[in-house]
Amino acid sequence: MAEKHVQAIIPHFSSGGKRDHNRRHMISDDSTMVRQIRETHSPETHFLDVKPIILVIEDIFRRTAPGIDAMINGVHLDTNDEKVSAASVDEMLEALAHIIHKISCEMFCKCSGTDLHASTLVLFKMLSYYPWEAKVVLALAAFSVTYGEFWLVTQLCATNPLAKAVALLKQLSDMIEYSRAMKPQLEAIHNLINAVMKVTKLIIEFNDLPTEYLSQDSEQLSVGKAHIPAAAYWTVRSIIACAWHVASLTDFRYEHVASASEIWELSSLAHKLVSIHDLLAIELNNCRNYIVKVQHEENYRNLIRLIEGTTHLDNMKILKALLAPGDEPTLMHGYSKTKVSVEVLRRKHVLLLISDFDITNEELTVLNIIYEMRMKQDHRYDTNSKDAPYEVVWIPMVDRMANWPQQGDHKLLELQSMMPWYYVDDPEVIQPPVIKYIREKWNFEKKMILVALDPSGKVTSKNATHMMWIWGNSALPFSQDREDTLWSTEQWSLKLLIDSIEAEILQWMNSNKYICLYGGDNIEWIRQFTTQAKLVARALGIELEMVYVGKSNVPKERINKINATILAENLSHIWPDSTTIWFFWSRLESMRCSKVRYGKTIEDDPILKEVMVLLSYDGSDQGWASLWHGSNEMVRANGQLALLTMNEFQAWEPEAREITLIPALDAELQRRHTPQHCTRLILPGIGQDIPPKVVCTECGRDMEKFFMFRCCTD
Repeated sequence: MAEKHVQAIIPHFSSGGKRDHNRRHMISDDSTMVRQIRETHSPETHFLDVKPIILVIEDIFRRTAPGIDAMINGVHLDTNDEKVSAASVDEMLEALAHIIHKISCEMFCKCSGTDLHASTLVLFKMLSYYPWEAKVVLALAAFSVTYGEFWLVTQLCATNPLAKAVALLKQLSDMIEYSRAMKPQLEAIHNLINAVMKVTKLIIEFNDLPTEYLSQDSEQLSVGKAHIPAAAYWTVRSIIACAWHVASLTDFRYEHVASASEIWELSSLAHKLVSIHDLLAIELNNCRNYIVKVQHEENYRNLIRLIEGTTHLDNMKILKALLAPGDEPTLMHGYSKTKVSVEVLRRKHVLLLISDFDITNEELTVLNIIYEMRMKQDHRYDTNSKDAPYEVVWIPMVDRMANWPQQGDHKLLELQSMMPWYYVDDPEVIQPPVIKYIREKWNFEKKMILVALDPSGKVTSKNATHMMWIWGNSALPFSQDREDTLWSTEQWSLKLLIDSIEAEILQWMNSNKYICLYGGDNIEWIRQFTTQAKLVARALGIELEMVYVGKSNVPKERINKINATILAENLSHIWPDSTTIWFFWSRLESMRCSKVRYGKTIEDDPILKEVMVLLSYDGSDQGWASLWHGSNEMVRANGQLALLTMNEFQAWEPEAREITLIPALDAELQRRHTPQHCTRLILPGIGQDIPPKVVCTECGRDMEKFFMFRCCTD
């Protein structure tokens, strides 16, 4: 091969190619050559679909790829498999046959051995009215015809007489004989072809970007397409270089084996194309990310209109938009572990259980109990009825931009195994616009929420969790009107405080027993208080039942240890199940949230005041006690004051005998109460459930606000 064109093929590299800003401009380094190529480009009038053509070209290169080693080892290749249907592109290629043949003649005959840049310029002038991607594909098609013929003869000459005769006329027999010596050159051609194909595909992909989301004058597309002419130039230039090397092989003599510099020229072009490919891939990815962003914004706006601005006959459009936009969503049924259509939820009340993987066992256990009771409480439904009053669907919230937690799949399966209701089997089907809507419109942050939809798909509550915890299935249809109705029938009572948490306590209440609920994590205070309370009850001749209800913000192990001590020393009753303790405090927190959301304060709402008192006791460093007789007669105090008053029972015993225990104890506590106190209230979560200010239940002053971050209490 002539030395003069060896120098012409060597690409011009930027010395600072490792720096990002140099890399971005590396395609445009050869400004003079690229400018000349741009000047050959006329207004595009010859449009064609290049994708079927590139499939045929790719098929040719795929079948020639094993040819090098097969030629060396004498292996017969199986050519019976069909990857491309000729009928699908036959009509198009018939119209292009002339231009492809013309390019092939120019590439292999007229230009061979001359200046590489000049030859490239000639081809671009021939293709001036074609789009950039068509110029490259047509040049590649012209090369692939001759390259494919070359390998077809080479592969078949050992078994096919016709191929053998053609190989003899083309003088390919010597090439086969000395194929091992030629392997570096053949591999260099093969590697350069691969690089050409990769860049060509990216150029095509740029042209296929959807213009409805990415206008031609948009910054992202403009930046990317600015590199296309230069990329097309280097791609066609590399194709011509390959053509010259293939042409030289048909004129092969062993003494003319390609030199190291001639092989290096192909490798340097491949390296240039790899760099071009990497840059185009970055720009293409930027365009795609922008398109995805625009699509997500559009889908988010559509979701807002669908959920908030449109009235529907049923809930199907809403559920399908949330669960799998664009597809027919399927759900997994928790009981049977079988896939079902979302149609099973048509015109039903639906609770969307929304949580991440950190939803607690306690939350799932309590919800499971309430869910199981939804049909038993209403005699219209049997356990296996398809007409249940409502259904639950779990939507797992997983951040796509972050890796799943370690063993995330295991955690997902563990959670799903605890769910008898419907759930989305694959968290990744929940689309980013849906996740955004759930976070921004339904205020999901970390704690689980239950979004209630009525049979028409209307959102009746953005978080029915509080209603569910307070009233269970009686809260159906989980609307604000229903919540208002339920609160209108309530007053602060032992029945409201305990509800279905512990049926035995309500039995004690009906038996006219005194009931003392107490909490804290100081076992010495517990010993002293329970002992003294029993002495007071014995002195007054009353029946007293005492129950330890734990503390919400301490580890389970500590509560379990305290429970074990209470049982061993027979101090009082306990709740051995940690879920019961959790639910007691969660219901109180739900009562607070429900009241605060509707603007209630401790000044105008007695229930909220008592709830805040108990939550303040729980947040303090000492114990507390609440003494009940019947459902409504009650007195409560913090641990220090309660113990001190019980220890000095003799001072107020006469009054207790005269007006009974609770009124006398209440009066004594009032007399002993001092303005010096310290009250602490810990409110879980952030956002709308946290009021702008909290008034102290002891003195009525505004409390200071602090932030506490806690990983867990286990």
